[in-house]
Amino acid sequence: MLFAAAGPVAHAQTVPTRNEQPTPISQEQFLALMGRLDALEKRNDELEKQVSALRGQAAVADKAIAERTAESKVSMAGGRPTFSSADGQFTASLRGVAQLDAATYDQDAPGPAASDFRRGSLGDATEAERARDLADGTNLRRVRLGIEGKAWGDWGYNILVDFGGSGVEEPGRIISAYVDYAGLKGVRLRAGAFPQTTGLEDATSSSSTLFLERAVAAELVRNLAGGDGRTGLAAMASGARWSLAGTLTGGVIQSSSFDEQTGFIGRATFAPVLTKATVVHLGATANLVFQPAATGADIPPAGAATPVRLRERPELRVDGTRLVDTGSIDADGVTALGLELGLQHRNLSLQGEHFWIDVERRAAGLPDPEFSGWYVQGAWTITGEPRRYSAAAGGFDAPKVEAPFDLARGTWGVWELAARYSDLDLDYLAGAAGTAPVAGAIRGGEQKILTLGLNWYPNGNVRFLADYQRVDVVRLSPGGTAFGAGGLTPPAGAQIGQDYDVWSIRTQYAF
Repeated sequence: MLFAAAGPVAHAQTVPTRNEQPTPISQEQFLALMGRLDALEKRNDELEKQVSALRGQAAVADKAIAERTAESKVSMAGGRPTFSSADGQFTASLRGVAQLDAATYDQDAPGPAASDFRRGSLGDATEAERARDLADGTNLRRVRLGIEGKAWGDWGYNILVDFGGSGVEEPGRIISAYVDYAGLKGVRLRAGAFPQTTGLEDATSSSSTLFLERAVAAELVRNLAGGDGRTGLAAMASGARWSLAGTLTGGVIQSSSFDEQTGFIGRATFAPVLTKATVVHLGATANLVFQPAATGADIPPAGAATPVRLRERPELRVDGTRLVDTGSIDADGVTALGLELGLQHRNLSLQGEHFWIDVERRAAGLPDPEFSGWYVQGAWTITGEPRRYSAAAGGFDAPKVEAPFDLARGTWGVWELAARYSDLDLDYLAGAAGTAPVAGAIRGGEQKILTLGLNWYPNGNVRFLADYQRVDVVRLSPGGTAFGAGGLTPPAGAQIGQDYDVWSIRTQYAF
């Protein structure tokens, strides 16, 4: 009975015993199982291949990323930080220049305004006082910071802000803010705000000029239709020996008027001789103001006044007083035409420009005034390095410093001697001394400056300029109340010009 009771319990648990045989399967079942195993093996092989392919693709991607990371770089060529992508399609270069000028003026001692007739700008009592006692001192002429580069290969950009000034430091003004396109062979298109090239002197960067300031005639013409921060739309083309540029211009940003000025700047240059040792440069420029900026609402019949004023500082900005000035001329437009000539043979260079400036008056019955200006300047590099010429820019640049200053090695950088004579004539029908001006006359004055300079380039970033100037201004008083009420305006025909000497020096760092 006990044995019989145990049997059914064991059978209910279906626990196999050692001697129990597996359930036999049919041949069809066996073949089906084998087929399933084969399919699983094939699927496994396919998955392994896919995993292997994915690992290969990941390895290629990792390698590409590693290569891109390795090629993307930050460089410091010439002390200028530059960031560039691996493929060179994107770049960003930081730019900067700092210029500190110092000067001392040697002029006759000032006297009372009633007897000392030396004067500055018309209608400016402050300049009328300062003209008799030009201020010695220092001036942060330029403190510029910016970024430039390219994007997507063919697009370029430039943003540059200046915190320096002309005797008074400024909170910051925009010099450039533009984009351009270089995807067309031999042609570059540009739009935004930028200083357009208005002549041979203007083709040289402000950090590479021979003297502290550009020649006065070139600087005056530069600011008619161009200048820093002038809005424009430009097309520029160049070849191995030539350059051609045309720019439609508007107003200067950060300035306001009722109707903005419109103008045009055109320039063509050609180098008939261009060898390693010798350069001959020829050029012609046109700076046109079609419509001067309006000073008020254009209400018929007279419309708004559109004055043009020609005045300029004597090639130095430590004291910002202007000694030649036409005053405001109500005008329909201005035409300034110029011719350029540049010569260089090894380490000797010469250049000059002549400008003819015509103002079209609005007033009927009055003649249209004509003015002119010119300069000639030269440089001799004592240490033998030539100034560099660019056919694309149509101008000269500073010499390259091949052997930077190093006392241990006995190298002295680059030393350069320079001289210039400039003349700006803003007189029209000025008449004789002691006489009142005739109708339509403009007594802006004539300014002549002789400048001698010594420049030292210790390396490619640092520069020192030392200049001596002899300034001679001949100018007749227009009479009336041109400089203000009371005794500030000398009698008509009185000599209000002067001559003086000035010594100046610039310390510069640029990258």
